[in-house]
Amino acid sequence: MHSPTLIITAAIFAALITGVLYAVLCFNRDIPGLRLWVWSFFAASLTAINLLLSDLLPEVLSVIFAQGSIAAATTVCWLGSRSYMGLKPLPRRWLSAIGRGVVLLLGLSIYYTTVSLIPGARFVLASGYSGVFFLLTARTVAKGDIRLVPARYLFASIVGIHGLFLFIRPVLFKLSQPSVIDGADSAFMDLISQFVVLEANVAVVATAFGVLVLANEHITTALRRLAEIDPLTQVFNRRAFLLLLDKAISSSQRTHALLPVLLIDLDHFKTINDTWGHRAGDDVLRHFVQLANRCLRKDDVMGRLGGEEFAIFLPNADGPGAAAVAEHVRALVEAQSLKGAVADCAEIRLTVSIGVVLYAAGESGDTVLHRADEAMYLAKQHGRNRVEWLAGGDVACASHNKAAAGIESCI
Repeated sequence: MHSPTLIITAAIFAALITGVLYAVLCFNRDIPGLRLWVWSFFAASLTAINLLLSDLLPEVLSVIFAQGSIAAATTVCWLGSRSYMGLKPLPRRWLSAIGRGVVLLLGLSIYYTTVSLIPGARFVLASGYSGVFFLLTARTVAKGDIRLVPARYLFASIVGIHGLFLFIRPVLFKLSQPSVIDGADSAFMDLISQFVVLEANVAVVATAFGVLVLANEHITTALRRLAEIDPLTQVFNRRAFLLLLDKAISSSQRTHALLPVLLIDLDHFKTINDTWGHRAGDDVLRHFVQLANRCLRKDDVMGRLGGEEFAIFLPNADGPGAAAVAEHVRALVEAQSLKGAVADCAEIRLTVSIGVVLYAAGESGDTVLHRADEAMYLAKQHGRNRVEWLAGGDVACASHNKAAAGIESCI
């Protein structure tokens, strides 16, 4: 294998990958960072093309073009990773600092081309600059639970390993430089050169694969969110909530932990819709969710079962704790009216009726929700805007009974 052949291969790979990513972008414009990654691979394509045409261009122009395209490819790759992770745009001072860094890179490259002829210095500059930004890209993307977002760690591993290799490349060339030029030393230098270009080819393809895996992760996450999240209130829908409740019940059975369940209904919601319209009703639902979330812990789970009916389960909470949460939600909703929901509405006052139960041994998710529903209707019958607890008929564990008594005393 000869380096020119590998460089041609790299140019073809980079161009094809740029085209593929652009096609993906055309059909998925909402994938964050993808547009920047397309530009990154386009710049990489220009780098490979410049290497092929270097003998036809003035040396200074070729060096400027090569160093500039390399800097653009690696910097934009990092910016794409920031966009994918939902980070804020860089402050202007950081962009200015990067710009000054690129100008310094180009200035030093020109100096080592026209004043002090040290081609190896240009190689060290390009490798160091690219290595820094590839490592920054890896650090930016490697966030989150690896079991939930494995694609991020795959991509981070690819660009991270390539970034580390970029720092090693100058050392390899330094070690391969012969003290006395002979055939064996020259062959070893050629072998190192071919290996470096081959690694660049592999890095281009592997990085593109990582970008496509990230794009797939984003699409899959979006589809999963559509399947699990209520689009109006941004809490779990009925199907997802029931699945999570079943998992919580299984955990409660294994650990013998308490599992309170709250079922909440917005009082007179039909009247709000009939009086102010469905847009105001939608605002009321979102308003309630915002208030309820203030009362919940990170591990507590809320879902919309349908219409104006919501459910919450509180892992590892006891009876008095569940009663306190329910009363806090009720009082907060009563105190915080919704203002300006529609143009001709100054204020919409809202109350809720809440039923509270504790999971009893042997119950299914549907059964415990049915009991919570009965408790909620009991609150309706007793005048609304209140919390009611309904004891289970088969609570075998003494701790459940004790917690139930605690709920009664709080209510």
